[in-house]
Amino acid sequence: MKPLMKFAVVALVAAATLVSPAFAALKKGTQAPDFSAPAFLAGKPFTFKLADALKKGPVVVYFFPAPHTTGCNIEAHLFSQAIDQFKAEHATVIGVTAGNLDQLAAFSKEADHCSGKFPVAADQGAKIAKEYDALLLLRPGWSDRTSYVIAPSGKIAFVYSSLSPNKHVQETLAAVKALEK
Repeated sequence: MKPLMKFAVVALVAAATLVSPAFAALKKGTQAPDFSAPAFLAGKPFTFKLADALKKGPVVVYFFPAPHTTGCNIEAHLFSQAIDQFKAEHATVIGVTAGNLDQLAAFSKEADHCSGKFPVAADQGAKIAKEYDALLLLRPGWSDRTSYVIAPSGKIAFVYSSLSPNKHVQETLAAVKALEK
């Protein structure tokens, strides 16, 4: 193979590795790291505590890169549209991000995004994302697009990681519905 062709192949593989999301290291059945974080629901601040949410039922923790970005807007809107289906299963949905934290309060109440229907949490320094192995390789310090379903026991029940926002809601909702009642 010619040197230029070898370089092109190596460059292509490297680029594909960088743009694809990291595969979530937390596997089904492992204990989810507990966390609490500043959060907003309909623009109102509060502290989200995973342990408290798990007392009510399963929790969907979905990491997203940053509010007011195209994919994140779509994903939040899709979760907003499906929130009643999650609530029917006694599930809590929480979006977690390390990007554009100054925009999170507004994002939590805007009709095109969360519509005030579920909270979003600020992950200062991407500490929570790091514990969940949900860091975006292309933008250090920002969250990847990875969704977890955590059973009331605190164990990871399901993991879905894709930069495309289109299937996170349907995948996590199916996983929540599949949990043993």
